[in-house]
Amino acid sequence: MHTTLAAQLAQLELGHLSIDRNSGPVSTALPESEAVEQTLAGVWSDLMALFPETAIEEDCEEIAWGLVNIFHRAACKRGAEIDRATDEIRCLLASADGSEVHSSELERQVGRARAAEAAMLGLEAFREAAARLYINETGRSWRPAGGSRLNHSAALTSAVVDGRDFLRARAESRKRAAMPEGTPVLFAGGRLSFATAADAKTLANAVWATLDKVRERVADIVLVHGGDSKGLDRIAAAWAERRKVAQVAFGLDRRLGARAGFRRNEQMLSLAPRCLVAFAGNGVLERLVIAAKEKGIPVVDRRGPLGLNPKLCARRGGA
Repeated sequence: MHTTLAAQLAQLELGHLSIDRNSGPVSTALPESEAVEQTLAGVWSDLMALFPETAIEEDCEEIAWGLVNIFHRAACKRGAEIDRATDEIRCLLASADGSEVHSSELERQVGRARAAEAAMLGLEAFREAAARLYINETGRSWRPAGGSRLNHSAALTSAVVDGRDFLRARAESRKRAAMPEGTPVLFAGGRLSFATAADAKTLANAVWATLDKVRERVADIVLVHGGDSKGLDRIAAAWAERRKVAQVAFGLDRRLGARAGFRRNEQMLSLAPRCLVAFAGNGVLERLVIAAKEKGIPVVDRRGPLGLNPKLCARRGGA
């Protein structure tokens, strides 16, 4: 009777066998940072030069975002591998019997975790180098489509943390080292239209100048904003990226419908921020300003034309 190879293999008792990709010690060495920067810069420059004045010019930013995302996803996979290895190590420590087999397996899992951590840090370094090229190319701070962008090897100076991740970490009994520590400062600003490009540049400069002044008073600032990629949040995020300030971005929970903006206000105010930097926006932003004042949170009010203080504008108008 003819049997397939698969059927023959199924009859063999091979459950005790396993295949390891590397039988020897796994290297934790990483590429030189200067080589990473130079190589990515060369690849990026050559690739971006292909887009201008072609039918795919409008796709340039999306492709650029995707290049950074390649390294981000790879780093996340390595992070998940660390978590699995850590769980294995906890189980082995709990069931320690002093045997040689047990000790050997524990050593193997520790080595696996260390190798995965080294790889994660290396991939994050690639991502951060690519993210710097992205902001130079587009003027936008790079953010993943979902979740947080953490940089475990650089004291979180370039962290972009999803607001829900941040609140979840704060609720845990132990503080996660992955979350930025510092003094929260809220930033709020809407999507605005401008009569001229000069007006748009004036407002952008006002955002940067205002945040620079706030940073002079709050040295350990963590910038908290709404994560809007098309409004003034985009400008504030770019400022934080350039100044190496950690960010916490509270995106809208679309499941809440019209309530989403107000719920985001509540979440951001729950962080007990040092102050609120407010530029012009919609009614939800106006409610945020009112709620902040009710809680005794100082408001740096820049809701006047092109980022001026509205009281100053009123005095000038009456003069």
